[in-house]
Amino acid sequence: MKQSIAFLLSLCLTPAWADNYIVSTPHTSLVVTADKGKAPLFQFYGSKVTNAQEVFDAGMALKQPSYPAFGLHTDGEKAVTIQQPDGNMTLDLVVDRVEQTTDSEGRLLRIEMRDKVYPVKVTQVFKAYNQTDVISTWVEIQNNGRKTVKLLKYNSAFISLPRGDNYMSHQHGAWAAENFEEEERLTNGQKVISNRNGLQNTQQDSPSLMISENGRLSETCGKVLGATLAWPGNYKLKVDAKNTSLSLIAGINEEESAYLLEGGRTFTTPELCMTFSDEGKGGVSRALHRWARQYKLNQGSTPRDILLNSWEGVYFNISENKMKEMMKDWASIGGELFVMDDGWFGDKYPRNDGRQGLGDWMVNTKKLPNGIGALVKEATADGMKFGIWIEPEMSDTKSELFEKHPDWVLRGKNRELSTGRGGSQIVLDLTNPKVQDFVFHVVDDLMTENPDIAYIKWDCNVPLMDYGSPYLPADKQSQIYVDYQLGLIKTLKRIRAKYPKLVMQDCSSGGGRINYGLLPYFEEFWGSDDTDAKMRLFIQWGELNYFPAMAMAAYVSAERNHQTGRLTPIKFRMDLAMTGRLGMELQPSQMSKEDFNFAKRGIAAYKQIRNVVQMGDLYRLHSPYEGDGVASLMYVSEDKSRAAFFAYNYNYLINQKIPAVQLGGLDPDRNYRIKDLTPWNVKKPCSLDGKVISGKTLMAVGLNLRSIINYNDASVALELVAE
Repeated sequence: MKQSIAFLLSLCLTPAWADNYIVSTPHTSLVVTADKGKAPLFQFYGSKVTNAQEVFDAGMALKQPSYPAFGLHTDGEKAVTIQQPDGNMTLDLVVDRVEQTTDSEGRLLRIEMRDKVYPVKVTQVFKAYNQTDVISTWVEIQNNGRKTVKLLKYNSAFISLPRGDNYMSHQHGAWAAENFEEEERLTNGQKVISNRNGLQNTQQDSPSLMISENGRLSETCGKVLGATLAWPGNYKLKVDAKNTSLSLIAGINEEESAYLLEGGRTFTTPELCMTFSDEGKGGVSRALHRWARQYKLNQGSTPRDILLNSWEGVYFNISENKMKEMMKDWASIGGELFVMDDGWFGDKYPRNDGRQGLGDWMVNTKKLPNGIGALVKEATADGMKFGIWIEPEMSDTKSELFEKHPDWVLRGKNRELSTGRGGSQIVLDLTNPKVQDFVFHVVDDLMTENPDIAYIKWDCNVPLMDYGSPYLPADKQSQIYVDYQLGLIKTLKRIRAKYPKLVMQDCSSGGGRINYGLLPYFEEFWGSDDTDAKMRLFIQWGELNYFPAMAMAAYVSAERNHQTGRLTPIKFRMDLAMTGRLGMELQPSQMSKEDFNFAKRGIAAYKQIRNVVQMGDLYRLHSPYEGDGVASLMYVSEDKSRAAFFAYNYNYLINQKIPAVQLGGLDPDRNYRIKDLTPWNVKKPCSLDGKVISGKTLMAVGLNLRSIINYNDASVALELVAE
């Protein structure tokens, strides 16, 4: 109660100007001016302040519109454009009232704006999440008239920043090469990061970025804004840089997405979630990770199981005997969960490849004569949990589902139907409530028949190909991109309401759906279909900028990788996968005896540090993007009593320059005993094994990587325990 009173007092603490409002977290503050009858102004976002007037006195107030509307003074970027029933495209928004409230997650500042003439209300919301340094913002657009208005642009946020020598970091890639880091200087002009895939909104770019206030982005120091849009569909992030101003405009991509808002209805935009750090990129990542575990991941406080996925072990060649053999092998290594991937279903059109059967979620009894239940019982007998793969938003043209319901598919009127994977895959129309109900029952029927299923891998392997909905009326065809996502979210909420403890993985041709718009309904994501360890080092490094390790599924695959053909020792593969939610994707029976035994020891080692990796604070020490063949990172427990340290010589350098690294996050006044977690030869651990070194020395002086990683042992995983 005292904390709530203190917060409300801090919001109203305005010695000289009664209509300035401060939204604060433990280490950051956001200041807006909301004078009644005037347009609100965005003044400041940065390190915590308690007195708004001091921002003005220091000359740091930005005095920029907080949500500029199109139509009057049309120059410059705008956040919102609305066409009225009479064709008028102007909007004149002024503050009507300001409300300060709380909900179960945090404290909210609501700035209600009204148009001076038309019955439209726009409420801009800023929310400070409890016990985190994350502030989110969104808007609610309400049509209080009787006639329908058309939303032509409806961004979530218009954030202003100080103009300096700004740099921006974001993610870019392609299938099997997702989330590679890109960094560039923000020269005058505009930088646009956008997506129009419809479904897979992180396969190429990502709705997340970091912007420095002055100079290149550093991992450990400097003022940095981090932001991510919590939306699974098409998005647009626009950075508008001028000589004296810098703005970030973020929200749903309005291209081909005009939205009809009927009288009496409200449209709510997705959250733009932000944090500010004066500890560089690392501070941004740690703040987002803590917030995500607490608010944006389903079961974010529950450690994740170590699993084996069947895909690269057998692909579509599912059989009851193969599954049982894999489960027994996996149990003997120390595995906790087995997941049967694609290929288990289909009757008239059995799923033997990617060309048919999708949508027909009945067990293929030729492959599984005793059904899924027999596999669940086998897993339980082996001391494990059981999981299964589905792709419920899709169908194949060769399927019983498509034969019965051709009107359930997205397709353009009077056009031939486009197909994706296998020349047959198509997208169901989730704007249709009947399709939403069908997708719900894919999960519900599986769980009703097999209530002990513990895990579902939810896939999505094609973009939204044909822009057309048999369900939506002609005047609402432009809403497909948006209404599809709203239908999907509605369905996922329904699933979660009935099965809150069911663990689900968000997968989409690999890393196509890594976003906070979907992750509240999932426990984790699949980062890439490329399981090559060297590629994954770069991919996972990028993912960890915005997403916590516990949500990042990281697998050990076969010695000769199936995507690149590269041969990589199992120690390197295991040490890398241990930096996320550890799993394996291979055929255990095809492993050598040496690799099999090492995997068993590696899994046991991961169990020792699982809580530190999955719940700890991340410190990136040396980036693979430096290009010198070395990478290093570590995780530290909240109380700084334990840490897990990893380093990689990914180019297998001999007698080359290998840098020392200074550790982060430790207690300088405590000593740490070091243990080599994964030595290839247990009788010859690395030279640091058993050493006791102070946190101060480890952070100030560091570790010489040359002495612990070399050509023969190209990676190391260490545990540090405070004494």
